[in-house]
Amino acid sequence: MPLIDFNALAAKKTEAWKSSIVGEVGPAKIKILRMDAQPYEEEIHDYNEALIVIDGKLLLKVADETVVVESGQMYLAVAGTPHAVLPGSHGSLVIVDV
Repeated sequence: MPLIDFNALAAKKTEAWKSSIVGEVGPAKIKILRMDAQPYEEEIHDYNEALIVIDGKLLLKVADETVVVESGQMYLAVAGTPHAVLPGSHGSLVIVDV
């Protein structure tokens, strides 16, 4: 299995909030993206989405709550849960879609 350096991959990305698939495990897709402090509009998926902050901080709006996900933490957006990224989110984010 190859070694994957998520921070190095995120740092090379020229476009923020555009993910790239770096691996697959069964049906799960593992993606990396770079956050740039800009907001990202609300999304709803028909699959579970693990949002893992590798470096920096992710600020989410889920329902009427603000959820702060720090480096080393994960938020699980369960299928059907609307979630949006608030301004100020920055760093490297790994997304696992199942």
